[in-house]
Amino acid sequence: MKSSFLKGQNLLVHLQQSMAEHAQASAFCIADRYYTYQQLLQEVGNARFVLRKREEDNIGLVVNDDLYTYASILALWMEGKSYVPLHPLWPMRRCEDIIEQVGLKTVINSRNDGVSFASTDVLYPENFEPHHHSFFDSISYDEDKLAYILFTSGSTGRPKGVAITIGNVAAFEESFFSLGIELTQNDRCLQMFDLTFDMSVGSYVAPLLCGACVYTIAPGSIKWQEVFRLIDDYEITEAQLVPSVIHYLRPYFDEIDAPAMRYVLFAGEGLPAEDVKLWQKCVPNAKIWNVYGPTENTVYSTYYLLPHDNVREVNGIVCIGKDMKHVQTLIIDDNNIPLPQGEMGELCLSGRQLTPGYWRNSEKNNEAFFTLNGHRWYHTGDICSVDTSGEIMYYGRKDSQVQIQGYRVELSEVEHVARRYFNNAVNVVALPIDDGNGNVAIALAIEAEKQNDDDELMSYLRQYLPSYMMPSRISYINPFPLNTSNKIDRKLIKQMV
Repeated sequence: MKSSFLKGQNLLVHLQQSMAEHAQASAFCIADRYYTYQQLLQEVGNARFVLRKREEDNIGLVVNDDLYTYASILALWMEGKSYVPLHPLWPMRRCEDIIEQVGLKTVINSRNDGVSFASTDVLYPENFEPHHHSFFDSISYDEDKLAYILFTSGSTGRPKGVAITIGNVAAFEESFFSLGIELTQNDRCLQMFDLTFDMSVGSYVAPLLCGACVYTIAPGSIKWQEVFRLIDDYEITEAQLVPSVIHYLRPYFDEIDAPAMRYVLFAGEGLPAEDVKLWQKCVPNAKIWNVYGPTENTVYSTYYLLPHDNVREVNGIVCIGKDMKHVQTLIIDDNNIPLPQGEMGELCLSGRQLTPGYWRNSEKNNEAFFTLNGHRWYHTGDICSVDTSGEIMYYGRKDSQVQIQGYRVELSEVEHVARRYFNNAVNVVALPIDDGNGNVAIALAIEAEKQNDDDELMSYLRQYLPSYMMPSRISYINPFPLNTSNKIDRKLIKQMV
């Protein structure tokens, strides 16, 4: 794709033109049903007519897997508004906490399922009156307007909102296509991510800019099984995946033959070198990248194009490569002093993709961002180094944050909720463990005598935590071991559980 918005045309105008130019082509395949760009265009127009009557800038969106939901996102952007995703499978209390933090007055829900949220109006897109002409109204493009606020796991026990502007998204798309990816109307692109996860933005915006078709996977599905099916049934040509997917698929690699695949990008967690070397044989004609980036820097920040041999890795994890077009990287020590090549330290990010900050959270902003040499930088919390070729090597997390199924999880949030169950009367430690398949799971250690039944505790946790944050193992250790500094010895507890 020779994208015209790379040459000065704004992102939203390009999306608008792409839908009009590819009207008869398929825009989405959702639950094995195709929808054309013409249908998408009509739903965007209908939604714009309704949304322009809403005065607020931030709108809640129940992120169902349907055309209405994707059309609502585009309509919100074109009306200068942002979406705040609410997962249909999240506990109601978590959704209401997000609604309260942002002060949402309106929530869009494409499924008229009777679910209501306190102090909000609920809009149902399927009931919007046809107003197709409004789609072609002019777009007021302001790069500083928010595109979305994604709530990620928070260390205080409350999710924290990452605010991303439409200018951040446009900068990311320029960085994405600068990798040399060229999509056309003939491409079939996988979108496996829930819309509460920023890799979804990377998966649906680029294809829509090019007139390609987006193949989605519904929330609650067994992701790796659906990835296998869609690649096999529809000859997918471009896919953005989390590494755990191919780890689960390894037993089936002999059955996967995908010569149509042209591009694969891995992100969301460390990419095991051995898994991807075997995957290369399944997609013999594909270019494969390992890309890295936190939500705070808009989807992907660095890239590494994998060769067919001599893959750069450290501790079995593929390197994360070099800066994308609109990203600057820096390795620092604990005093924010830049480190020389080869030394390990914390990776920091700057540039056009960087978030303006966490939503109404000055304390977290002061912790996460700093200024150096006139540039604003973000502390990723990831330990990295730069090798002699200029490639960034990834070693792991600096803090207690872990990656589970591509989601970033603060273990302290799990601990906070569990302690609340015990009225904060006992110590609780959440630990990352191997689930037996080489993936990360959570073990919960409790400083108390063994309970006869953990069902009540698990039921309580489900009220506040999404499924990927639920512990897979509960252990009781009384008392907790202490280290020489009289602090709880987490390393020893991990060995014990």
